Amino acid sequence: MSKRTEIQTILEDFKPRVGQELTVMGWVRAFRSNRFIALNDGTSMGTLQVVVDFEQIPEDVLKQISFHACIKATGKLVESQGAGQDVELLADTVEILGAANPEEYPMQPKVQSLEFLREKAHFRMRTNTFSAVFRIRHGIAYAVHKYYNDNGYFYMHTPIITGSDAEGAGEMFRVTNLDISNPPRTEEGEVDFKEDFFEKPTNLTVSGQLQAEIGALALGKVYTFGPTFRAENSNTSRHLAEFWMIEPEVAFYDIFDNMDLAEDFCKYLINHILENYSAELEFLDQRIQNLEKNMPKNERRAMGLIETLRFVVDNDFERITYTDAVNILRNSKPYKKGKFEYDVEWGKDLQAEHERYLVEKKFQKPVIVRDYPASIKAFYMRMNDEQEGVPGKTVAAMDVLFPGIGEVIGGSQREERLDVLKTRMADMNVHEEELWWYLELRKFGGAPHAGFGLGFERMVQFITGMGNIRDVIAFPRTPGNAEF
Repeated sequence: MSKRTEIQTILEDFKPRVGQELTVMGWVRAFRSNRFIALNDGTSMGTLQVVVDFEQIPEDVLKQISFHACIKATGKLVESQGAGQDVELLADTVEILGAANPEEYPMQPKVQSLEFLREKAHFRMRTNTFSAVFRIRHGIAYAVHKYYNDNGYFYMHTPIITGSDAEGAGEMFRVTNLDISNPPRTEEGEVDFKEDFFEKPTNLTVSGQLQAEIGALALGKVYTFGPTFRAENSNTSRHLAEFWMIEPEVAFYDIFDNMDLAEDFCKYLINHILENYSAELEFLDQRIQNLEKNMPKNERRAMGLIETLRFVVDNDFERITYTDAVNILRNSKPYKKGKFEYDVEWGKDLQAEHERYLVEKKFQKPVIVRDYPASIKAFYMRMNDEQEGVPGKTVAAMDVLFPGIGEVIGGSQREERLDVLKTRMADMNVHEEELWWYLELRKFGGAPHAGFGLGFERMVQFITGMGNIRDVIAFPRTPGNAEF
């Protein structure tokens, strides 16, 4: 295979290459007048115009230059005389590397619905929309590691197979090598997990947090970035059964340090994309404008995509308590007019519609809500001292809410007091014998610490402006769907 020059390299710095003979390879985006090929190789949003002399190129080759066919072209790079591009490649030879018969190929050179493209996930990255989304996804992932590395954190690989439920929710995928049609049983008729591979019930992890706490209480500052799994039957535009989570954990942090970290981290990720992926953002911004131009004005975004991202990084996040949030919601016009589907009452979790009101209507920017009722939060969250004017007991928990998607981060200061933690575990029916090691972290050399989990796909969704979380992960896993 002869050496190719990447199209991004040509477009970014073409002047030294003008007059040179180059070889390019990529997928055909368009072929006009049997002469002009728009070629893209995935390295950027841009296409290189390849000009063919149809009298010199064999007819059987010309017939195969179709939408998304993969070709190799060799020729001289020259300054373009036409509008729309600075340079073009005058092809001496064109070779078909992979044909795409338009009579059979399911993709067409026209706008196709996102629902259809999900069914063709093995081809959708070739479209402008999804190539932009997945380049930005890469950029955010890179920025995650750069942020934590540059700030002195250590990257931990926490187990994907676990014997503990960090959330206490019980909505987990079981891992087993037992014969599920005829598993071994105990004398009481229960499945005998002593005969299983790990000799105990195990599941796919819902969070690396508990193990990250081990790292934080030895190395000071750690983070995880890996896949997590939830067996929730949630068929919505905001939920996945398999998604990626970023979880920093920091010794000697309290809930306020945690909020500062969350805000700084979010702004860093967004800034990185604004600074390095302008072409992708401009394309996605224009895509949203095209989608919304026929929508009623009250259903359109208040700001464009890029404007929204700049607004987020340029302004402080609003910070309120859960009790404040409940009072704001109960005094709101939608609540008083019965517009909310779900009731607002102290002690109940906030629903997506409540979160979106706070973010999009009341404050019109990201909001951090803290100090949630203990009864609706996990056992490991630190119990607050009694708070004046608060109806019940609260924990030092926080959620970061973003426009359009609601919660993007959930975190807390962790309960470092052994006696309080034991009481909470008993109250929430979490068995001490399953988490004996977690208790020993408090018994021997414990320390105040805090951390959070950021749902990676929700952040990608926010930055790209995509309306459905299934469109920001290559192969979405949702109820009834495990294709590809």
